[in-house]
Amino acid sequence: MARPKTSAGDVLFQGGTGLFALVIVIVTAGIAVVLWDRSSLSIAKFGFGFWATDRWDPVSGDFGARTFIWGTLYSSVLALIISTPLALGIAVFLSELCPHRLRQPLAFLTELLAAIPSIVYGLWGIFVLVPAIRAVEQALPDWLRATPFFSGPAVGVGMMSAAVVLAVMIVPFSSAVAREVLKAVPAAQREGAYALGATRWEATKIALYYTRVGIVGAVMLGLGRALGETMAVTMVIGNTPQVSASLLAPQYTMAAVIANEFAEATSPLHISALVEIGLVLFTVTLIVNAASRLLIWRMTRRPFERLVAAPLVPEERSA
Repeated sequence: MARPKTSAGDVLFQGGTGLFALVIVIVTAGIAVVLWDRSSLSIAKFGFGFWATDRWDPVSGDFGARTFIWGTLYSSVLALIISTPLALGIAVFLSELCPHRLRQPLAFLTELLAAIPSIVYGLWGIFVLVPAIRAVEQALPDWLRATPFFSGPAVGVGMMSAAVVLAVMIVPFSSAVAREVLKAVPAAQREGAYALGATRWEATKIALYYTRVGIVGAVMLGLGRALGETMAVTMVIGNTPQVSASLLAPQYTMAAVIANEFAEATSPLHISALVEIGLVLFTVTLIVNAASRLLIWRMTRRPFERLVAAPLVPEERSA
């Protein structure tokens, strides 16, 4: 087979696009190098114990990031649990069930939530969400307040408020991606399901299975958004460094402690510890993204493995 002819324009186009991709790699590596270099003092003093220590005392120069890692992961996972059903419900309604005249206005309003600054979400959380959460917490029965997940005083600011704010913030991202993925399902998939007598719910389940990889990607996009959120969470989470399973307890996140203390840090060790928290957040984000890519890869590979492993049925010989 003859090879296609290449011109100078083709070489220039390939080299230019490859250079743009290389810039992303260089920028990511540069961020990691700068974070490692600026946190070298903290790394040399605390080592890997920085990840597992709860104490955070700038006065005595003793630092550990476990409480902040816990707060970041706990709030992000809770937000994901709350937002995923909402995002999928919005995506399914807009792509499968919504009347045509309402589809674009509702989609616009949903995507508009992504353009609201995080500080506005924080103000909404302080003036509207926190009082509502406090009222709900005060109304909880005593037997529920005795469990580890609802123990502590009902103050409103805490993990539950942060999780709800994060869930509201990541719903537009996850629902928008999931909706576009569902719109990309070939019409033949739905028509074939209806031709076989499937109901609308059964046809929707087929579309969801067809787009499961894209939906997982949408959920992981929301998780990545939740991990790095700063201002809105800082305003409602309580900013208390502690490891607690209680949804009522004030806690802290990695992004929040950097935003709160970096401008006031004076000692080189304190600044280095805050930069190392940034390095930890950077590492956690990379791990989460790598895990999501691995999950998507396994989901796309599994149907092919089943197809290869399926036994071939020999053709019947004609009589």
